[in-house]
Amino acid sequence: MLVFAALTPNTPLLLPSISKEKAPKVAQTTEAMAELARELYATHPDTIVLISSQPTMYDDSFSLNLSDPYAFDLKAFGDLGFEKKMRPDIMLVDRLQRSLRSQGQQLTLTSDVALDYATAIPLQLLTEQLDVQLLPLAYCGRSAKDHFQFGQALKDALFDSNKRIAVIASGDMSHALTSDAPAGFHKDGPEFDAKIQELVAQKNTAGLLQLDESLVTNASERSYKPLTMLFGLLERISVNPHVLSYEAPFGVGYLVVNFVMR
Repeated sequence: MLVFAALTPNTPLLLPSISKEKAPKVAQTTEAMAELARELYATHPDTIVLISSQPTMYDDSFSLNLSDPYAFDLKAFGDLGFEKKMRPDIMLVDRLQRSLRSQGQQLTLTSDVALDYATAIPLQLLTEQLDVQLLPLAYCGRSAKDHFQFGQALKDALFDSNKRIAVIASGDMSHALTSDAPAGFHKDGPEFDAKIQELVAQKNTAGLLQLDESLVTNASERSYKPLTMLFGLLERISVNPHVLSYEAPFGVGYLVVNFVMR
């Protein structure tokens, strides 16, 4: 059963061990993630399904990473001492891959032992007080509609499980909000972030799927496809989206949302 759903950023700047001097500028996001961690803890999840980028991804196939255990690598950001390991939910992996393939969904199993920041950051911030298993899912190069339909298929498998499952979609918003942003400035960057916040607050699925492709592309974002998968999973489920924070101190948008189960 689904007990928790959220959208989070995954910027390494949220870890003091990586960027202590910049911590005050992401204080709102840090506080929101702490609140989200408390909400997650209160649901007593058995397994977290994390939708994000992964070390191995495909243009035409969604992917599910299976490794025992998963380890996390933040050496690229100078954190040589980061140590975190999690175990897979092998039974759920088997259930998901059978269910998704029976529904005609293209799914590839991968086996990356070392997971990068996109998985490590949200899990480090949200699971310090939890003992949970992990199932990492990656999006792909297919359309927003395909991602939404994949989320719908994913729901069918998760809701048949007797385990308490949390689903977290993770990715930063536009990287093109200011002239010194990683992607430079593009007028579609601020428009994308504003529109996504509006659509999320309204849980407006039609609006999300109908976003202009050029707007998404020009925003240089990493959150749209994980979010469309999450919306597919939450279709016809009564949830109340709580936008906990949004800020963009370095030209990149960070959005934290708790989809509270009604």
